Amino acid sequence: QVQLVESGGGLVQAGGSLRLSCAASGRTFSSNGMGWFRQAPGKEREFVAAVTWSTGSTYYADSVKGRFAISRDNAKNMVYLQLNSLKPEDTAVYYCACAVGGSTWYFALQRENLNEYDYWGQGTQVTVSS
Repeated sequence: QVQLVESGGGLVQAGGSLRLSCAASGRTFSSNGMGWFRQAPGKEREFVAAVTWSTGSTYYADSVKGRFAISRDNAKNMVYLQLNSLKPEDTAVYYCACAVGGSTWYFALQRENLNEYDYWGQGTQVTVSS
């Protein structure tokens, strides 16, 4: 079992920044990678970014590339998502997710697939006003 707790969401004006945190606990040693997803009202949950624990390789959705940055702290079992140059269309609930088993190589291939992730946090709301 892996437990995930997100924090750092809030209300920010367009162009502003936020830093989301995800604290992982439990059997985190079985995880190959972590991802951030988001879900806006009336829309499907979508991939935002992912990072591998072992190599720190990062991956981004095209819509956030150059604005968001994902990072991890292996010693603290923490994953972060820095959100810069925020836009109203970034408004959503942001979820942290953990993939266990398999290999780092396979995780990299499947990183955008919701079904690749085994554990999810409760989500944190990000609201960007225009």
